[in-house]
Amino acid sequence: MGGDGRAPDPASDGGRDPAASRLRTAGRLLSGRGGGEAPARVEDPARAPVAAGGAWLVATLADGEALIRRGADSARVASLELGDEAAWARAAADSAPGEPLLPPRPYEPRQRTVVVLPTYNEAKNLEPMVDAIRTWLAADVLVVDDGSPDGTGALADSLSAIDPRVHVLHRQAKEGLGRAYVAGFRRCLDHGYEAVVQMDCDFSHAPWDLCRLVAGLEGHDLVIGSRYVPGGRTDGWGFRRRLLSRGANVYAGAFLGFGVHDWTGGFRCWRASLLEALRLGEVASNGYSFQVEMAWRSRRRKARIVELPIRFVDREAGVSKMSTGIALEAVRVVPALRFRGVGRS
Repeated sequence: MGGDGRAPDPASDGGRDPAASRLRTAGRLLSGRGGGEAPARVEDPARAPVAAGGAWLVATLADGEALIRRGADSARVASLELGDEAAWARAAADSAPGEPLLPPRPYEPRQRTVVVLPTYNEAKNLEPMVDAIRTWLAADVLVVDDGSPDGTGALADSLSAIDPRVHVLHRQAKEGLGRAYVAGFRRCLDHGYEAVVQMDCDFSHAPWDLCRLVAGLEGHDLVIGSRYVPGGRTDGWGFRRRLLSRGANVYAGAFLGFGVHDWTGGFRCWRASLLEALRLGEVASNGYSFQVEMAWRSRRRKARIVELPIRFVDREAGVSKMSTGIALEAVRVVPALRFRGVGRS
C-alpha cells in the first residue's frame, strides 16, 4: 500500500472512465438531463436561504456545514476547495437538477488518507463505489473482503491491478463486521496512514460526504457521519427500522452517556493516532455493536469527537447484513461497556 496523496490521471486508468462508470451504475447520479443552475455564491452560510433543489457555492468545506445543518443537501453544496466558480458552473450545467454535483477535482487531504471498505458479496457495488470515492477524494482504498462467494475479492484484485492506489486484504471466511474493520485498521496503521475512513460499500453512505468527513478531522480525532444531529436523516427506511435504529441509539446513550448522537453509525473518519491508542486487539464486539464500542473507547480516551450530518440511504444493490443475532449482540454488549469496564484504557 502506498501513494503520494494524489489521484491518478483517468486517461491512464486502463481506458476506464471512473465518472462514467459510476454514473451508469449508481442511479442517484444520473446524467443526460443537463440544465442545472449554477450554484449560488454564499458569503454567510449561517443566514443564506436554504431551499429544496438549490445549489450553493462556499469558500471552504467547513463553511458548508452551516448550510447542511440547516437542511441543505450536501450533494449540492460546492466548495472552492474542489474547484473554482466557473468549473462548478460547468458541473451544474452537466448535472440533472437536484442530483449531486460532480466536483471539478477530488479533495486533496492534508493527511495521508485511506478509505476502508469491508465487503461480502458486493460485486454489484464495488467498482462504482471505488470510482465514486476517487471522484470526490484523493485517497487510497483498502478493500477487506471476507471470502465473498460472488467474486467480490477477484473483482477487487482486478481493480487493484489497474489502479495502484486500490489495495485488497483477503480474509478466508466471513467473521463479522468488527473483525473485518480491525484487520483493515491494522493494515492501515502498519502502512503509515494518518487518516482512516470507514464506510459501507453499498452507497448507503454518500461518497460526496467523504471530503467533509476528512476535512472535519482538522482539530478532531474522530469524525462521525451522523443521522441524528440537525441536518441528518435516513431515506428508504420503514417505520420498524427507524424505530430500531433510534431505539438502539437511545439505549446506548442511556448506558454510556449522551455525548454521541449516532453511536451505531458506520461512516467515520479516524485520526490514526487515536486508532493506535484504542488497543484494537482488545475490542470485544464484532457486529454493529462494534461501532458503539469504538465510539465508547474513544470517549474514554477523551478523544475530540465531532458529528457531521449525513443522509443515510438504504442500499441500492445486494443484501443487507443486518440480522437478529447482530441486534441481540448490541443489547448484550452495551451494558458490558458501562458496568464491566470494557473499553477502559
